[in-house]
Amino acid sequence: MSFSAQKNKRQKKAGLPNWEGRCDMVELHDQAKRNRKNQSRRKRLSTIGRYNVFMSDGQKSLLYARVETVLANEISDGELKVGDQLPTEDSLVARFGVSRITVRRAIQNLVGRGLVEIRRGKGTFVAAPKITQELTALSGFVEDMHALGRKPTARVIGKEIVAADATVASQLALTKGERVVRIRRVRLADGVPLSFDETFLPLEIGKKVITNNLKVEPIFSLLERKYDVPLIEADYKLDAVAAEAEVAAALKIKQRSPVFRIERTSYSAGGRPVDYERLHYRGDLAQFVTRLVRKVSH
Repeated sequence: MSFSAQKNKRQKKAGLPNWEGRCDMVELHDQAKRNRKNQSRRKRLSTIGRYNVFMSDGQKSLLYARVETVLANEISDGELKVGDQLPTEDSLVARFGVSRITVRRAIQNLVGRGLVEIRRGKGTFVAAPKITQELTALSGFVEDMHALGRKPTARVIGKEIVAADATVASQLALTKGERVVRIRRVRLADGVPLSFDETFLPLEIGKKVITNNLKVEPIFSLLERKYDVPLIEADYKLDAVAAEAEVAAALKIKQRSPVFRIERTSYSAGGRPVDYERLHYRGDLAQFVTRLVRKVSH
């Protein structure tokens, strides 16, 4: 008989508790708890394809959430780039071993998150991320795009002298029918048409501006740096409209597609209006944000 067994026999005969046995039981209980915890942790790490996807217990039961997570990861990691077509529905069903309904639910969620877009009759494609512009300061397109790490370019559609209609005359403090310079451009971000701009300038300064290469020279920069016309402040009006034929053609979108229309009148020293613009931003590629301060009531 081993020493441990003899010790236990003597303790039992003497009516003493078997502490060693109890300690063994406690240790086994703790080990079992640790095993269950590790097993639960491993269960939360689901493997789909070649991805390890961390999911909550609620998400784990939702197959479409798994598919959505994997595809979103591929987009964010750059495996699926902007403009790339997603695999067909049949391919995704085979890849993930799920139903068509599950795949469609995952795709709809990705559409809702702005990560992909469905083009009728063509398929599902990775969408360009929306450009977010802050409405906190007076700035031009080139400045805005540089701040966002985008490459701004421009395509000049036309530059001519026209008679000011009632709206243009009012915004530039002129008489209706006075001659003004009109400049029409398409503004691109990383080669993608983002905005169609129509700019009106008083005749004297406008004739100087249009002698420059407006494909690369921003009008704001020309006014301030070359012609010594400082821009102090601006009136800004934004609304949502359906793209008319000219705007749709310039932005390469369907007619009646939603766009943001911005009317901006910029003022120089002494409150003199020097630049009136109608800007049309693609509704699917741009969003505008601002921060408001609470007005204290007395």
